[in-house]
Amino acid sequence: MTKVGYARVSSKEQNLDRQLKALEGVSKVFSDKLSGQSIERPQLQALLNYLREGDIVVVTELDRLGRNNKELTELMNQIQNKGATLEVLNLPSMNGIEDENLRRLINNLVIELYKYQAESERKRIKERQAQGIEIAKKKGKFKGRQPKFKENDPRLQHAFDLFLNGLSDKEVEEQTGINRRTFRRYRQRCGISVADRPLD
Repeated sequence: MTKVGYARVSSKEQNLDRQLKALEGVSKVFSDKLSGQSIERPQLQALLNYLREGDIVVVTELDRLGRNNKELTELMNQIQNKGATLEVLNLPSMNGIEDENLRRLINNLVIELYKYQAESERKRIKERQAQGIEIAKKKGKFKGRQPKFKENDPRLQHAFDLFLNGLSDKEVEEQTGINRRTFRRYRQRCGISVADRPLD
């Protein structure tokens, strides 16, 4: 069993010293100076790769791992899938528990709580969006999502020509600046596929 620390601040100008001081008792510390909005942080990914079964990930506060409930839940699941558990120094219920089974049980409860909070948060956002759309409709201001291109748009037609002449979606994106997913969507809408390319 190894205790592995993780520290994070949101920008390069901020200082990690307070967290590193609190994590002095762990075997190894990984740290990032990046926003907690995304889990795509180099040292966080390095920590996840380093983890072995029975290890304990130690953070000073839960929001050092992430600020978004959905991504925080995903991270905690990844830690658990590695056979490791989480210890949060400022949460007494997750701090200093020697019994591994009890630590896993508490981790599971915390994950379920965050899942519930994340789902509730998503529902509230959808409800607010629906209410806003309904109000806008009543005022005659809601027009829905407008298509990015009309089918006769010269740039889109040029992209179709490039594709029919053998270029991939990625190459079309590089030449026209039209996002490949957007282009693929318009191709499907217009019924244009590889089968439509002229035979050599």
